[in-house]
Amino acid sequence: MGLNASKASRPVVGLTTYLEQVQNGAWGFQAGYVPAPYIEGVIMAGAGALLLPPQPTDAETVSCVLDSLHALVLTGGYDLDPASYGQQPHPSTDEPRTDRDAWEFALLRGALDRGLPVLGICRGVQVLNAAFGGTLHQHLPDVLGHSRHRAGDGVFTRLPVRTVPGTRLAELMGESADASCLHHQAIDEVGDGLVVSAWDADGVVEGLELPGDAFVLAVQWHPERTLDDLRLFKAVVDAARSYADSR
Repeated sequence: MGLNASKASRPVVGLTTYLEQVQNGAWGFQAGYVPAPYIEGVIMAGAGALLLPPQPTDAETVSCVLDSLHALVLTGGYDLDPASYGQQPHPSTDEPRTDRDAWEFALLRGALDRGLPVLGICRGVQVLNAAFGGTLHQHLPDVLGHSRHRAGDGVFTRLPVRTVPGTRLAELMGESADASCLHHQAIDEVGDGLVVSAWDADGVVEGLELPGDAFVLAVQWHPERTLDDLRLFKAVVDAARSYADSR
């Protein structure tokens, strides 16, 4: 039996994380972590945040983790292993983090099976697309001839995006939004059953969603970078509260 959350309580939103080598003075070790703005966005939107570092992907582990959640956020991070969408790696593609890939695909499958709300951010939209059989452009500068979507390490570019009328994203954001971008990869072929919900001026897909009653929405940009606009975080938290109430 999973957790319950009344309308007056704070639902629990799980955030996927890195599992990377970190250095604390002279002490180096593997650690699960995620940039604080993701956590802050969830808390500011009215939920509690639970961090989900890569773990074994057996059904029992995945189920017990998802039982503790009212929504799932697939956070940004290193590139997906191109093998997950049937390609060989481009020279610029990150070294695969196959443990994180497998964990996020397993969590996503489990979340979809139970109708758990899902928000994907940057890498998260790519996980969603690959899970539905879609593919990625591995290096946008090769496609577009410029690198404005990732100006440099740690430098976010503000780009306007336009939403697609009739989509959940358009309902939440209106006709357009200023997006904080830091990505050199993007959606190529859209996965079966998914719909594009936002584009930028270069024709790059900036939003995907799964039609239907369940909240399954992902954006290529980083809403956690501008926490003066909490619409996406509030949307997934509202969906988490509704999910909890329905149980």
